[in-house]
Amino acid sequence: MNTNLQDIVAKITGNISRVLVGKEAAIELALVALGCEGHILVEDVPGVGKTMLARALAISLGLSFNRIQCTPDLLPSDVTGMMVYNPKTCEFNLRPGPVMSNIVLVDEINRATPRTQSSLLEAMEERQVTIDAETRTLNRPFVVIATENPVEFEGTFPLPEAQLDRFLIRIGMGYPQVEEELKILTRLEGEHPIHLIQPVATLAEVNEFIQAKQKIYFEESLRAYTVALVARTRSHPDLELGVSPRGTIALFNAARVLAAIRGQDFVIPEYIKYLAPFILSHRVVVSGEASVRGITGHGIIREIINSVPVPTEKAFHE
Repeated sequence: MNTNLQDIVAKITGNISRVLVGKEAAIELALVALGCEGHILVEDVPGVGKTMLARALAISLGLSFNRIQCTPDLLPSDVTGMMVYNPKTCEFNLRPGPVMSNIVLVDEINRATPRTQSSLLEAMEERQVTIDAETRTLNRPFVVIATENPVEFEGTFPLPEAQLDRFLIRIGMGYPQVEEELKILTRLEGEHPIHLIQPVATLAEVNEFIQAKQKIYFEESLRAYTVALVARTRSHPDLELGVSPRGTIALFNAARVLAAIRGQDFVIPEYIKYLAPFILSHRVVVSGEASVRGITGHGIIREIINSVPVPTEKAFHE
């Protein structure tokens, strides 16, 4: 166990928990994505803390943060930036877009048009943007946290499969319990906690956290188990599209990060089974007939987890 790493995780988790009450699971999943330097899709109803999670994470890490409020008239240049002519120098200068930041909150991403959504693809996958045929590398770490309201469809544009596949993980916040909601009211009697928290981690500590997964042991039989879970999605009768190799890699890396967060030097089957619905369900396409029957991608992933044999203890320790 890396004591310093556990201290870093505890500091960040505790700081974000000052803003979000009872959301320890969502915070842990956000840290899993950070450890993979992957992107997060937060899908839930309005008012449950989606934006607060992104802001609190950015503040806690002391990283640069920008917000993009998506609307139908948002242009790709509003995201990536543009070259602006300066009449005094007779030159074109770059006006950086909000994507040129460490953590970018893309609020209500499905309200942006497909053209604008596609402007995020290069940034999310290659950590770079191309403006006027010139490529510029983005700051590292670079994490996009996009929010989406799943119950409102008027004036929205569904995310295409290529865009969804760029997100390492999809999570929900959920409504608070009665006791948690009472605690929220108590905390909001004074100034909002988001204005009171300060950075608790340095860039060096963030980079140490991101590198931690490289020291986590992932046993061969568990690698085969991970591949078997993904392979089953490609032959499932209720799926038109299974999970790509990008999803396999995402689950592999996420399991290692979760092990590091929980103070382990190795991955166990429970980490893979726990993370699979969050990482794989948004990467599959359910057939039209199955959708009519009320079958969801999340439900199919759960079914696959229950049907694929877990490596035996003997195989795991050999």
